[in-house]
Amino acid sequence: MKKWEKIIAYAFFVSGFSVMLTQPAYAYLDPSVATYAVQVIAGVVVAVGAVVGIYWHKAKKKVADKLGIDENRNKEVEDDVVSLDDPEK
Repeated sequence: MKKWEKIIAYAFFVSGFSVMLTQPAYAYLDPSVATYAVQVIAGVVVAVGAVVGIYWHKAKKKVADKLGIDENRNKEVEDDVVSLDDPEK
């Protein structure tokens, strides 16, 4: 059995076992709980998107380096302009 198959089997076992041990919770859910849940989901989506974007950029850069592709090849670079004029004169 492969490693990922063991992980999936373990996840199914844990989730099935936890469902068998659940008890009903007689509790009041305030409407703000739904808003909080939406905020949590949105935060997770944004965080996952940021992590994927960072690793996508790193992987893209590694592939470009391996293939010898320079993304700045056709870009014009301007010289830095430094002004030392005194504005009070």
